Amino acid sequence: MTQVAAPKASRRTPADKHDERRKALAASALRTLGELGYARSSLREIANNSEFSHGVVHYYFNDKLELIVYCVRYYKETCVHRYDGVVAEATSPDDLAERFGDKLVGTIVEEAPMHRLWYDLRSQSMFEESLREAVTVIDQSLEDMVARILGRYAELAGAEPAVGSPVAYGMFDGIFQQALLAHLTGRDDALEDLRAQVVGLMPMLLTRSKA
Repeated sequence: MTQVAAPKASRRTPADKHDERRKALAASALRTLGELGYARSSLREIANNSEFSHGVVHYYFNDKLELIVYCVRYYKETCVHRYDGVVAEATSPDDLAERFGDKLVGTIVEEAPMHRLWYDLRSQSMFEESLREAVTVIDQSLEDMVARILGRYAELAGAEPAVGSPVAYGMFDGIFQQALLAHLTGRDDALEDLRAQVVGLMPMLLTRSKA
């Protein structure tokens, strides 16, 4: 009987291993960056608060800027896909709005330092030209996410969006940032206000029903 050879396990290339280590470093560095922010973080400080040595961190990232940009890209790429379920699983406009509000609240509760780092980095990009390209790409991915949410909400409501995606993103980003700040300062009703504002804002972004 002819034996069929078992498929060979895929071998990781040096590039794969390099990328995996960079991701591991990013996951570790995000904790420090989220606590200290852009200005107070250095490669040495990040290494001191992780399981990696300063030499290892410096081997994979030339400087703090490269590491921070990589970290925030890595985090936001993961973050935006968390809302895919909101689009896929919602059964009515109200259901989608409530799911969206709940997801935004949940991400503040679980990952406030990461969002704080993002807003810090976005502000710094006004002064650091080398940050602008990465910030622009991340901003666009977040805008696209909001566009998918609003598009599905309009579809479920049998209506059309009344505003473009930049305007919708600006509105949601504004109330999210305000809620984050209120949460960080200890305001008890910050998250409930965020949820209520999201649910209240969604129908205001629609125009008349489709014919």
